[in-house]
Amino acid sequence: MAVKLIANYSKRLGLPGYSSHQFAVSVECEIASVADAAGESGRLYRLLQQSVDSQIVATGFVPPHGYGMNGDNGNEPNGREPAEAPWACSDKQRDLILRLVEEHNLDKGAVEALSRERFGKSVKQLSKLEASGLIDELIAQHGGNGGRGNGGNRRGRRNAYARGAA
Repeated sequence: MAVKLIANYSKRLGLPGYSSHQFAVSVECEIASVADAAGESGRLYRLLQQSVDSQIVATGFVPPHGYGMNGDNGNEPNGREPAEAPWACSDKQRDLILRLVEEHNLDKGAVEALSRERFGKSVKQLSKLEASGLIDELIAQHGGNGGRGNGGNRRGRRNAYARGAA
């Protein structure tokens, strides 16, 4: 007697801005007997998991802060601009990044592109460690100590970033 085995695998990943994406795969097969169910279900689970994991890596569209709050313009329902998203790094790091941009007349778009290239996220989303790496990179590219005095123990890390180390 043939036994029908149905397997489903689904994964949901959280994204910035209270967004998420999900991907699911299902398969149906017949097995010769119930005794084959354990082995076949394990094989199917691994196969489906690998299939989902290989496909879900492309996030696609991620809505910006305030998206959909009032039509498609990102404004708050009362017409005010949305509150500015907080920075994930420390206040001192935020201030130093902004000061480096101002003092060296850096293009904010170029700094944002560098952040996305190096860390896969916007400047405001950088953790303290990632912000430190961005600061080191900006100083290495554009010079100046950005108010750090003699640079302290950052020289070794700055050189590591210049060599491509993480």
